[in-house]
Formats: sequence, structure tokens, C-alpha cells
Amino acid sequence: MPGVVVIGTQWGDEGKGKVVDFLSQNMDLIVRFQGGNNAGHTIVVKGEKVIFHLIPSGILNPKKVCAIGNGVVIDPSVLKEEILFLEKRGILGDGRLAISEKAHIIMPYHKKIDIARERLKGKSRLGTTGRGIGPAYEDKVARIGIRVADLFDEDTLREKIKLNLMEKNPFLKEVLGEDPYREEELYQWLMDFKPMFKRFVGDVGSLVEEYLERGRKVLFEGAQGVMLDIDHGTYPYVTSSNTVSAMASIGSGISPKHIKTVIGVVKAYTTRVGEGPFPTEIKGDLGNHIREKGGEYGATTGRPRRCGWLDLNIVNYARCLCGIDAFFVTKLDVLSGLDKVKVCTSYKNFPRKGFPASKGDMYNIEPIYEELKGWKEGIKGARRFEELPGEALEYLRFIEEKTGTKIIGVSVGPEKEETIFKEDLR
Repeated sequence: MPGVVVIGTQWGDEGKGKVVDFLSQNMDLIVRFQGGNNAGHTIVVKGEKVIFHLIPSGILNPKKVCAIGNGVVIDPSVLKEEILFLEKRGILGDGRLAISEKAHIIMPYHKKIDIARERLKGKSRLGTTGRGIGPAYEDKVARIGIRVADLFDEDTLREKIKLNLMEKNPFLKEVLGEDPYREEELYQWLMDFKPMFKRFVGDVGSLVEEYLERGRKVLFEGAQGVMLDIDHGTYPYVTSSNTVSAMASIGSGISPKHIKTVIGVVKAYTTRVGEGPFPTEIKGDLGNHIREKGGEYGATTGRPRRCGWLDLNIVNYARCLCGIDAFFVTKLDVLSGLDKVKVCTSYKNFPRKGFPASKGDMYNIEPIYEELKGWKEGIKGARRFEELPGEALEYLRFIEEKTGTKIIGVSVGPEKEETIFKEDLR
């Protein structure tokens, strides 16, 4: 069976974790293909909130195999915590997790550089999470990054640490005003993770290929959303990797021919964390109401998310970029109780499709709204589309009409069972 990719269509935080967890029930292998621990996928299981930053959220489904691809940058400390969390609960059995030997490692100096740069930028800061993601990707492109495979090659590892510190220490000390690092302390820091990681490390690309060739079901999950893509998002207010569906093959080491189905996750409204343009942002009491009702606080940082009306212009942009076949709408229940619901369908001063590339133009966008009637009833108990209020169904039909894309699933609450899904499309 061809691979299935799950993509966020907005600025991340669309609820991809729940969608992946739900779809994983019918998959054999789940692969994370980009990003780092600057994003968290939140799952609620029997009332307990579980947040994964690196390991695919599908790991909670028994007997499923999960993999971290080469496109991910790994903070060993965070990965160790997640492994220990799973092992303590008896979830992580033998052969259930694979880590790509080609994945790059986030070093302590990456995090220190990330935080110090933001501090120096002041009002011009980008709003990064300070997790060292960007600096780690910089080293990857500069061909000086430390990879997981280097943990098992002492000579190469020591050489890379030495070369990196020749550049990093003067920059840390003279430019950023931070303390430098010693070679031996970084080497020993990495060696502390070696015994635990050893049993998981391997060639993830070959593993995924083997599953696909045997006709097994593979689900690919990314972090963030299309509007945070390093090339196609609201640059420079973006993440440091490609978040579009094409990255699924690159970041996991398989041919793009295997990717046949792309599911786009659409939050029923729009949110974004940190700085950057946000055309449909709602200020004041209504924006605060949506934030509190939707629990819109970053899973990784706890930062409050900015909230706004659904922007179908960016959803359509994501659909075109990623070749999205179907949508999964999340947090529809958060809109319950509103008299009116607005949806942005286009922009007044940007007539063509997509989103402006110029930073100045991004901030001058004027959304054109269509207003729909809201619904008063709570919908968390709905398990079939027919059980939703008429106004909620009209809202979903409006999305399908304006995007030309079918909706195959709707989340009506945080719990896994609070989900409506068309069984014939599973």
C-alpha cells in the first residue's frame, strides 16, 4: 500500500498529533520526517495528556512500529526522556522504535546560540522556541553537523567536536557574550546517550522501503504547518525545515513514488505562535475566548497562541503545495456557542493565489470574509456526521466547496473517541 502523509495546513498546532494517533490504529509503521523538539504533538488518553516532541505519537498504539527519519534534528536529552517515559509504562517493546543513523544531533551550543541571538535581536526577534533547531540545521547545511552515526565512531566524533568548537567558541564568547565549551565535556555528554540509543539506531530508509514493498501501511507525520515552511511559509517567521508533503520522502529516505495520499489537517479556526503576519487574527475578548476554550497554549513552550478566523486562502495554498487529497478538521467543538462564524476566502489587495513573499506585503493583507450562522449546541457527543447541528454541517460543506476537497474526519473533542471518521475511507 502506498504511504500516507499527514500535513498541517496552517501555522502548526492544528491537532496533527491526535489525527496521527487516530489513523495509526490502521497503520503498521509511523515515521516522523522533519523538525525537532520545537513542536509537540499532544494526545489525550483516558484523561491523561501526553506530549511527544520527537517520537511519533502513534507509539501509543500497541504493536505499531515508529521511526524517526533523517530529516529530524534530535535533542538527545529530550529523546531520552521520551524513551524513559514509554519504558516506565511498558509501552516501548523490542523493535517498536527506530532512529535514523543519518539524523543530526542538537548540541548544547546550538541551544545557547539560538537563545542568545533572539536576545540580541530585541524587537526584531523571530520568536523561536530557543531549542537550537535553526542552528542545528545550519550546521547540517554547512556540512559540519554531528549525526547519530557519529556516536559510534569515536575518531570522527572527536574530530567534529573539535572543528565545531574552533568556530563556535569564539562566536559564543566574543559576539554573544556566552561561556565557551570544552571538547571533553561535549564528548562525555554525547557518550551518556550512546548505550540507550544503540538498540534503536539503524537505516530507517531501508526499514520504510521494506514495509512498503511488503504491502504494509506506512504513515508519515511532520511537525509544524505549511505556513512555517522554510521556503514556502511566511519567511522569515518560519521554522528551519521544509514542512510540505514532499519532505516526507526526503526526510525518511524513500522514493516519492511511494507517497500517494496526503491528508491535510485543518483547525476549524486559525492560530499561530510567536511573531509574524496573521491576517485573520482576532483581538480582544473573542480571541481570548477561543484561546481559553481551545486550550491554545504551546505544547512545547506554554506560550499563548494568537487566535483568528479560519483562513481558507492559506488552506488552499497548502492544498496546492502539498497535493492534499482530503482534509481532517480539528477542534470544531471550540466554535460551538458562537452566534456567527467568519471565514476568510480571499484577500482584497492580493488577488492572486497563495501568499505574498514580501515581508511588507504580508502585513498589509486585508482579508475578505464570508459570514456563516453559528451553532449553540455542544457537539462532543457526536460520532457521526449526521449527529452534528445543521449549522456545523454547513460550515464543513462550506470548507469543502471553497477548497474543492473532501473532509474525511472531524475532531469534536480532545479524546481519541471524540472523533468522526468516514469508515470507508480509513
